[in-house]
Amino acid sequence: MKRTILIGAASALGLLAGPALAQDEGAADAAPERIERGNLVIEGIPEIPQSVKDRRQLYENARSAGFNGFTADGGVLIATRFGEVAQIHKVDAPMGARKQLTFYDEPVGGASIREGSRDAFIFSKDTGGDEFYQGWLYDLASGETVNFTEEGTRNGSYLWSDDGARVAWFRSTAAEPDWDILMANPENPDSREVVLEGDGAMYPLDFAADGETLLIGKYESINRSHLYTLDPQTGELDEIRPEVEVAWGGGEFLPDGRVLSVSDEDSQFQRIVAVDPATDEIEVLTPDIEWDVENIVLSPDNRTVAYTLNEGGTETLYFLDLETGESRNGPDLPAGLISSVDFDDDGDRLGFSFSSATSSGDVWVLDMGSGALTRWTDSELGGLDADSFVEPELVKFESFDGREIPAWVYEPAGEGPHPVIVYIHGGPEGQYRPGFSSTFQYWVNELGAAVIAPNVRGSSGYGKDYVRLDNAMLRKDSVKDIGALLDWIGGRAAFDSDRVVVYGGSYGGYMVLASAVDYSDRLAGAVDIVGISNFVTFLENTKGYRRDLRRAEYGDERDPEMRAYLEEIAPLNQADKIRVPLFIIQGANDPRVPASEAEQMLEAARENGVEAWYLLAMDEGHGFRKKSNRDYQSEAETLFLDKVLNAQ
Repeated sequence: MKRTILIGAASALGLLAGPALAQDEGAADAAPERIERGNLVIEGIPEIPQSVKDRRQLYENARSAGFNGFTADGGVLIATRFGEVAQIHKVDAPMGARKQLTFYDEPVGGASIREGSRDAFIFSKDTGGDEFYQGWLYDLASGETVNFTEEGTRNGSYLWSDDGARVAWFRSTAAEPDWDILMANPENPDSREVVLEGDGAMYPLDFAADGETLLIGKYESINRSHLYTLDPQTGELDEIRPEVEVAWGGGEFLPDGRVLSVSDEDSQFQRIVAVDPATDEIEVLTPDIEWDVENIVLSPDNRTVAYTLNEGGTETLYFLDLETGESRNGPDLPAGLISSVDFDDDGDRLGFSFSSATSSGDVWVLDMGSGALTRWTDSELGGLDADSFVEPELVKFESFDGREIPAWVYEPAGEGPHPVIVYIHGGPEGQYRPGFSSTFQYWVNELGAAVIAPNVRGSSGYGKDYVRLDNAMLRKDSVKDIGALLDWIGGRAAFDSDRVVVYGGSYGGYMVLASAVDYSDRLAGAVDIVGISNFVTFLENTKGYRRDLRRAEYGDERDPEMRAYLEEIAPLNQADKIRVPLFIIQGANDPRVPASEAEQMLEAARENGVEAWYLLAMDEGHGFRKKSNRDYQSEAETLFLDKVLNAQ
């Protein structure tokens, strides 16, 4: 498949009951001074002790490397950070020196190498986290770059034709819900042309071998998507299997004209299928799999499909023989996550990224003939000892309706009882998966806190019925899952139920605020990062290119009944029920959850006498990507967590 660019104990720190953290009586009733420090806006956050900065830096300096494809000379392109933000580098041999290719103040997205010659690649870059990504062509011989997209637009899913002469991609604007499909010779931006005026969120998936037909995807929701064939010359668009309501996952043309994809038709899970666009006949190629198939890629000889399977959160690599229909196991790897899977031009090697809870992300290459697995990068861990890292345990707890909810538990050494940080993923259709997190390891090893990451109802990875369980009027059922988790924590001697913090970002930020509304008497504090405080104001203010996509999940605020429900469950409208300290963190340029969501929640909390710290980054969007900003965020979080978890 063509690759596309589509994110020790606290006492040892000397922080307990320190004077810098003391809260004056009545101070929560008055708004703290708003301080501007570079690109950061700070309210209520004490000065960071040097001891915290020094220890936290060890964890923040851990690096990772992501596979971005093979080069013509046998090397690989990787994305890694050696300064403030991630850039593209080239590595010529296993464990070889990295040669940095791009040098920008903003993060550079993954590279998409030109088909055939592999003498150039496309990369993506925005400004200050605004997600108005521009496409750039990088010539590997000269180092010259060309911006071939239109300023003021958002672009992505760059797809090379088989001969490397053209690129197709989607383009959207801030206000419109429709994504157009464009094509161009990226060396000549003036060749840019619209080949399809989109209807909804449409994006290219594959060129047919003759270059005359495009495979197009359209996303409506996690439960509903579409596949089409497009004739770029005439604009004729034909939907594949239009009569069925399914979720497709990617797609690539097979030599016989069929389309290789994944689908959840007649299944709870995504299975590999081959479908004929002319007749709509479909064949299930992995009928017996009971987990979601991900990362499918077809070998150059069209005989083998490499795919990964999401087995309860960890990922395993397999190979499907298209002639025999048999699957075989890939290399033996520890439990972890596999991504960016791709063959070289000859099909002799398969590259991918791999990370685990105790191993930072790195690039690996599998020799398809011998089965030899070679590690190409060994990312630094900031001087930390990997042997000190904690492996999580997968548990299940019973919720209010008897349903079992999975959760990953990172438990510190010693008997406890340990304070607990409940990490709630975003999405909401996301899934917490145990990849590498230096932050989790810091919390466990340095703060002595257990970390519990639940996959509440609505999470992906457990079947399409499970992912629907929080839709529309069922939204608060996922919050009830957090209440059930608090019950579970309270029943275990290893955990201190009086010292529990909820922490999450984006939709996870909504869950944090909603938990603070419903369970303030059972929490010590809450950390809300780019979170939704009111679904109505969120839907009205998020960028137009994604508004309809979010309505499909949260409900349409234009419907009076749904609007009333969304207002009813909004944490903003129940701020008087919050009685625990809040730490609100936001990027000023966030196109997804606008900064107004944070500002209005901050004001409401303060009006109700709640202590609230606030951190706003003027050069960030939906989460912090620049290292200096992330460093300060993690240091401030350390102070907040220490204060609320160790209050005297």
